[in-house]
Amino acid sequence: MTPLEPYQQRQLAEAMAGVGRRTDVALLAVLARRADDYAYFPLFWSAVLALALPGVLHAVLGWPSVRGLIVANVLLFVGLCVLLRSPRLERWTVPRAWRRWRASRLATRQFLDLGAQAFTGAGCVMIFVSEAEQYAQLLMDKQAALCLDDALRVTLTDRLASQVRQGQALQGMIECVEACGHRLGQQAPRALACRHLPQPLVILD
Repeated sequence: MTPLEPYQQRQLAEAMAGVGRRTDVALLAVLARRADDYAYFPLFWSAVLALALPGVLHAVLGWPSVRGLIVANVLLFVGLCVLLRSPRLERWTVPRAWRRWRASRLATRQFLDLGAQAFTGAGCVMIFVSEAEQYAQLLMDKQAALCLDDALRVTLTDRLASQVRQGQALQGMIECVEACGHRLGQQAPRALACRHLPQPLVILD
């Protein structure tokens, strides 16, 4: 995962600004590098394996000795803590369902925090992507849901998630913004003197 270059951020911000000129519904985009550092999972697995493996060897082979068990536990725990912190091993140590749950929780918190600030009276839509978890979600309030039906929301979310998995998060977000803008412009065209968001794109490192 590489940070978005300034010109890429401008590209996405311009697409969102175009939507703001067509509809009163507030549109937000949040791009998170990861939803959690998952530091507790390497510690958990290190502790379990460091206690279990020497114990099994001692029971089966009589090695290490009772005195050596404590030394083996400590050395194995330290070694596994270092080894399991590798990003390449994260998908093996952190359950996929847990990663998706953490990403979903972060999306909800961001929507509650940012949506309250962005609300214009016509509704709010947030496009959320967490790259490390390869997770995408569209969140909206009841007013915006009248413009974006469930079938369209599912289609856009699936398409965006597919592009995130292919390493095309930026392109996927731009296409999702434009698709949302097209529908919102039809269903809730700009009529009110709504305030513009000073930062429609939020990047969480």
